[in-house]
Amino acid sequence: MSVTGAGPALDGIVFDTPSRVKVVVAVLDPGRGPIFRTVHPGTLSKREQTGPDDTALKLLIRRTPAPVHGVARAGVSGRKGSAGFTRGASHRPTGR
Repeated sequence: MSVTGAGPALDGIVFDTPSRVKVVVAVLDPGRGPIFRTVHPGTLSKREQTGPDDTALKLLIRRTPAPVHGVARAGVSGRKGSAGFTRGASHRPTGR
């Protein structure tokens, strides 16, 4: 993909799409090297050929852990039959 925006168009590889309005793209920043940028999907366009920086971008993607989205982070709450406390505490009378 090519990322077009306020600056020059950069060649990149899509890494993740966390929502409909966010896309995480690996791009090669001239001053900092391969980095991830979060952009709007409207700033992306297809490119016909692979670029000279694709090897560095693929290495960045390979050494980065896979993204975790909201469904996987939801935890155990609400699941039946799971370990832990599934009910609230009952009333404990005091002073008798």
